[in-house]
Amino acid sequence: MAIEIAATTRKAQGTGASRRLRKANRVPGVVYGSGVATMIDLDHNTLYYALRNEAFHASILSLDLDGKKEPVLLRDFQMHPFRQRVQHIDFQRVDAKKKIHMKVPLHFINADIAPGVKTGGGIVSHVLNDLEIACLPAALPASIEVDLSKLDLAHPIHVSDIKLPKGVEVAGHHHAADAVATVQVPRGAVEAAAEAAAAAPAADAKAAEAKPAAKK
Repeated sequence: MAIEIAATTRKAQGTGASRRLRKANRVPGVVYGSGVATMIDLDHNTLYYALRNEAFHASILSLDLDGKKEPVLLRDFQMHPFRQRVQHIDFQRVDAKKKIHMKVPLHFINADIAPGVKTGGGIVSHVLNDLEIACLPAALPASIEVDLSKLDLAHPIHVSDIKLPKGVEVAGHHHAADAVATVQVPRGAVEAAAEAAAAAPAADAKAAEAKPAAKK
């Protein structure tokens, strides 16, 4: 079920008009695509809480504009420099027959049973938190799972290891060999292991000196 957001067409434009809208708890925005750009405004509080929903950023949204619904994607938004206020927002109309490019969040699973964590004592490090993909609108996933069950020390998960949903392909600057997640041993554990290794020869030598000589 598509996430729905309501908007109205705004006729007044310019800095002064936008300032008045914000004082009235409205957010100025634009929806573009299909050769047409439409100026809109939305209720600030509704939009603010919608933006806190991860799926709102990577889903086909249903924009109810003056009572007429159309599918759109969130493309950009600006926040106030120091207040919890949305200043502006951009949406793009969606053509069901054309591929879209989107950044989709990665959800990591099975980190607790990864060999590098369970037996290697390491900690999972996320190199990527989202992945740019290309697909038709109907195939757009809200997120992509990354299975870490085989993640081991010195053997990272790569982009090529991610199981993509049907009809979805990697896009943008990503390469198949790019690391997505790794296991790192905590620095303290590495230092402790190094100290133990350095101390072992000295301990062996001391033990040898203390050992009584064999009788002839």
